[in-house]
Amino acid sequence: MREKVLLTKLGQAGVLGRHFPQYVKYLVRNSSSDAPAKTCLYDFHVASGGKMVDFAGYAMPVQYTSMGISASHNHTRSNCSLFDVSHMLQTRVYGKDRFEFIESLTVADAKNLKPNHGALTLFTNDQGGIIDDLIVTNADEHLYVVSNAGCRHSDIPLMSGREKEMKQMGKDVTLEYIEDRGLVALQGPTMIACLQPLTSIDLSKLGFMSSTVGVVAGIEGCRVTRCGYTGEDGVEISVLEKECANLVEALLNSAGNPALAGLGARDSLRLEAGLCLYGNDIDATTTPIEGTLAWTIAKTRRTTGGFPGADIILKQLKEGADKKRVGFLSKGPPARGHTSILDAEGNKVGEITSGCPSPSIGSGTNVSMGYVNKSVSKIGTTLYLQVRNKKIEATVSKMPFVPANYFYLK
Repeated sequence: MREKVLLTKLGQAGVLGRHFPQYVKYLVRNSSSDAPAKTCLYDFHVASGGKMVDFAGYAMPVQYTSMGISASHNHTRSNCSLFDVSHMLQTRVYGKDRFEFIESLTVADAKNLKPNHGALTLFTNDQGGIIDDLIVTNADEHLYVVSNAGCRHSDIPLMSGREKEMKQMGKDVTLEYIEDRGLVALQGPTMIACLQPLTSIDLSKLGFMSSTVGVVAGIEGCRVTRCGYTGEDGVEISVLEKECANLVEALLNSAGNPALAGLGARDSLRLEAGLCLYGNDIDATTTPIEGTLAWTIAKTRRTTGGFPGADIILKQLKEGADKKRVGFLSKGPPARGHTSILDAEGNKVGEITSGCPSPSIGSGTNVSMGYVNKSVSKIGTTLYLQVRNKKIEATVSKMPFVPANYFYLK
């Protein structure tokens, strides 16, 4: 119902303009009364033994019959795994005012991005909250944007509304929501062994958060970006939907012992890497400072501001916030989302947002993250997690829990 009311209001207001029919299609296929949408690899997943679940309005594999979640997690850390991320929203931003456009919505310093380089950034609201996290890449004559599937219902109106406003101001900016491309992530230390034989792109010259277009597995026009969501070295490859299954087949038959991986391993990998899941660890009520994401705010933006909620965010950047996202290590039953965090006297001082047993650390160790009062956020502090009827001792710990292995050019 919420989506239908929003759809009607946006249509009447003309906010989405030429993008309105596309947004109608999105809401219809993702409404609660309909089955989840399918990515271009849905049939491939089913044929490969994927256990499909509804995630962000899409039918996605949580794991495969060939390998359990923990085994898949460990395989990614020691070899490489292939993830379908085609549900993500891919967008191109054209026009000479494209940098001004993205900077009016995010904390990024887009205009100073080097060609074919990108950055993780945040859409923010007027209260300083995070609407979504996204990657923006300066890709030749346009900006290439990848944002979360679960935030399409907010990201599309946000960007389309701003596009309309800027055009009314005489600005040159045009959005293109990409509907004909899939997106796959190849992650793990043997990624190069797997991918390099299939492409003429010299991966030794493609550093973390850089991007290029080339031929992969005989498929032209693939955008390869050195990034990922696991803490391991890896790439994301944007490819035409009609070629996506062929690309996956070629990668799985290459060197490096690649294997398919699903959402289960993706979640435990990103949690060990200290990375946020939107809607769990960050949302429209948490600021970048509270979420320990101050590093996403470019130095120039700290001086000039100009993004939604800048007054609140920059004040917190200077003075600190009352709460803070921190990591925890614990033993015993693992804490899940919404678990209460207690001090030694039993007072609630925060709440867990994500947690799981750590396949990489092992020895019964659990990793989790959550928000606590600033007064108890120091690394090494002992707190307690209320897991069912038990108080589990936990230590505030540095993140990432497992060292990152991103590839940087020297």
